[in-house]
Amino acid sequence: MKIQSILWVVLVVTPVVNYAQGSNQFGLLPSFNLNLKLPRDWALNFKAESRQSIRKRDDFKYEYLFTDLSLAGGKKIGVNTRLVIGYLVRLENEGTQNRTIQQLNIVKRYVKVNLAHRIAADQTFADDEAVEWRFRYRLSAEIPLSGQSLDVHEFFIKANNEYLNSLQGEKYDLEIRSVGFIGYVTSPVSKLELGLDYRIDSFINGRARNRFWLALNVYQSIQ
Repeated sequence: MKIQSILWVVLVVTPVVNYAQGSNQFGLLPSFNLNLKLPRDWALNFKAESRQSIRKRDDFKYEYLFTDLSLAGGKKIGVNTRLVIGYLVRLENEGTQNRTIQQLNIVKRYVKVNLAHRIAADQTFADDEAVEWRFRYRLSAEIPLSGQSLDVHEFFIKANNEYLNSLQGEKYDLEIRSVGFIGYVTSPVSKLELGLDYRIDSFINGRARNRFWLALNVYQSIQ
C-alpha cells in the first residue's frame, strides 16, 4: 500500500471511531504564517491563528473563541535539525494567556516524502490558574502529488499526528491530534493548505471530547 493511502486511512478512520464516544465540537481554524530568513542560519516565524466554533453538540451557532499571536526564533544546529524558542499570547474575551515555547525540529528528506519530527514543551500562564506544563511529539509527512519533489504550481498532501501531554496542578490529560491537508504551492515563497484538524482529549479521566476544525493555513516567506 502506498504511503499516501496509509496516511489517509489513519486520518479518516480515527475520527469516525471516536465520534460517537464523547462530546463533539466543530469549528474554523484559519492561520497566517510569516517566515523570515536571517543570516547565520537563524529564522523568525510570526503566526496568527483564530479559533471559531460553529457547532456544539446538536446546537448550530457561531462563537468566537480566541486568537493566538506567536513569535518564534529558530537556529539551525545541524544539517536537518533546528532549535526553536518562542512566545505566544492568547487573546480571549475573558482575558489573556501567555505561553513560552521550546522546540526541537528534525526534517528528513526522502525521494517522494519529507518527514518532520517535532519534540516540544510549553508552559502556559494565566491569572488565578496553576501553570500548565505540556510536552508533545508530532510526526508530519509532506508528499507531492506530481513528480518526486514539490515545485511551484503543484499540489501536495500533508498529514500530522501529534501526542500532547498536559499537566496542570495535579491534573493530567492526553490530547491526540490527527491532521490532513491538501496544499498548493502558489509561488516560490508562498503556499496554501486546506484540511481537517481532529483532536480528542479528556478520555483518560472522563468522557472524551472530540473537536473537528476546518483549517486554512497561509504561508508567506521573506527571503
